[in-house]
Amino acid sequence: MKPSSYKSLRMVGMGCLALAAGAAQAHTGHGTSGVMEGLAHPFGTDHLLAMVAVGVWSVSALPETKAWWGPATFMLSLIVSAALGAIGVTIPFLEHMSALSVALFGVMLIFSRQKTPTALGLGMIALAASFHGLAHGAEAPASGFMAYAVGFLVTSASLHFGGMLAGLSIRRHLARQAAWALTGLGGACGAAGLYLFSQV
Repeated sequence: MKPSSYKSLRMVGMGCLALAAGAAQAHTGHGTSGVMEGLAHPFGTDHLLAMVAVGVWSVSALPETKAWWGPATFMLSLIVSAALGAIGVTIPFLEHMSALSVALFGVMLIFSRQKTPTALGLGMIALAASFHGLAHGAEAPASGFMAYAVGFLVTSASLHFGGMLAGLSIRRHLARQAAWALTGLGGACGAAGLYLFSQV
């Protein structure tokens, strides 16, 4: 694994820890149950697959020093749209759009080895994250949004980080088969998204 890859992962990890620590310090003693609900919420199948896929795509499609941009974009869009969702903002067919976003990330994984404008990739991540954020916000507990937000941001960061590690492992251990591995993962993710869409 190249030193620059370690540097990118270290930056992501430090940023996530700083975000979580800062948020927790600002709300010490508020809504412990809300934090726990937030920690658990992203483990829904659509949210989990989306965030892991973003991590894999980021280290596969973006320059090594910018691999953190994908998770950062997702989390920024996630928290903004979750705040909107918490105050009642929603869109029609939100659950359908969340499921289709998983399929979108599957397509992005399939084409992650192709040259794609960074702005386009990050824009699609931000759009997809907004659906997940609205869903998070709509399900915020009465105990308070901020504690809940700390929880789902910590879990989201962990899932992104896991996806990035998976992507780096593919690059390191399956270098010659990386394109096939990413295509397989993308196909599985896309199929899962379509299945989730059919079940909504």
